[in-house]
Amino acid sequence: MQHLHQLLEIENSELARLLRFSLYGLESTLNQARAEFPLDPGAKLCDDVLQELHRLLQAEPPQQNAGWEDAPDKLKLSHLREAFDSDSELSYYLGNSQLQSQTDSDLWNEIQRKLLRVPEDLAASWQQRTLDLAQEVGAIADNSNLYQLPFIRDEIIYPGLSGTVKTQGLTLYQQALSNSQVPEGNASDLPAAFLFLYMNFIEIDPDLHHALKSVFSFDVISLHSKPEQRDQYIEALSDRFQRTQKAEKNTDPLSILRAWIDMDEAIHSLVFVPPAERYSWWGKLQHESRRILKKVIDQSNNAGNEVRIRQLSGLYADICALSKDDLQLDCGGIPGEVLTCLRVYARINQEESPGRVIFRSSR
Repeated sequence: MQHLHQLLEIENSELARLLRFSLYGLESTLNQARAEFPLDPGAKLCDDVLQELHRLLQAEPPQQNAGWEDAPDKLKLSHLREAFDSDSELSYYLGNSQLQSQTDSDLWNEIQRKLLRVPEDLAASWQQRTLDLAQEVGAIADNSNLYQLPFIRDEIIYPGLSGTVKTQGLTLYQQALSNSQVPEGNASDLPAAFLFLYMNFIEIDPDLHHALKSVFSFDVISLHSKPEQRDQYIEALSDRFQRTQKAEKNTDPLSILRAWIDMDEAIHSLVFVPPAERYSWWGKLQHESRRILKKVIDQSNNAGNEVRIRQLSGLYADICALSKDDLQLDCGGIPGEVLTCLRVYARINQEESPGRVIFRSSR
């Protein structure tokens, strides 16, 4: 275990990232097998292995390379911080919390990540403004130094900087997903992509929360301040990915559908406070899961089943009869309206399954 621990601690190592992904997968597989075979002669030893894996994964993962460390009172991008924090339109979507970064490089990444949560037109105008303000102090966009996030396509999310401020940008990178030895050629590609993308994004964005009912049902929980919740959320996401794969191998349309509804819920339960706007980069990314879910529903209906789902939105009073165990926030959006749909409402052959939402309190 000593060498595993040492490898996990190496910064900017693709091997360290792949090892972390593999250990999360192994932990999830062993937990599932332990529940299925409680009387197995290796059960006690398996428990010991799971404890060792848990301790290994408790270590803080390497962070996105920030670049130069500048003293807080000498920030070159201080005018950018002031403009961002004072923008009322951004506050409507992001809440009233101020930027926390203490270096120019961290500040650049914090701002760019927050812009992924606002409507794309607002994000685009602000992204250009950040580049203009950075250029005023001698920093220019740099697409050659990007932190790679595994996914099913290549996409530069935002550039890094070079010049007077040096820092990495962010990109989706298909080869990183291939390096993770993910099975290709079936509908499981997207769940696998989300699994590995989320595991990486959770490492670099301290604003991420989860609202997955099977992990914690009473509140929206910070993954940064509650590392045990982070591990449990990733474990649950990995477990649902594996159940999706297993259902697709069995080829039963309803089993596939139910596994996909659970997977879609786990994907949409990675949230911010307030939740990302529906037409933001994050909103559109997560909606890719709903598009696949629609195809799975069509396949189930073509097989002779009667399936209907509904993504719950609008006034909470209008949809609350279709949902259960909902969560309430006092920030973001319009009071009394749904902020995000965590789980779709489903009616499968006359059997109803309630949805779940986060809504804005009326007061």
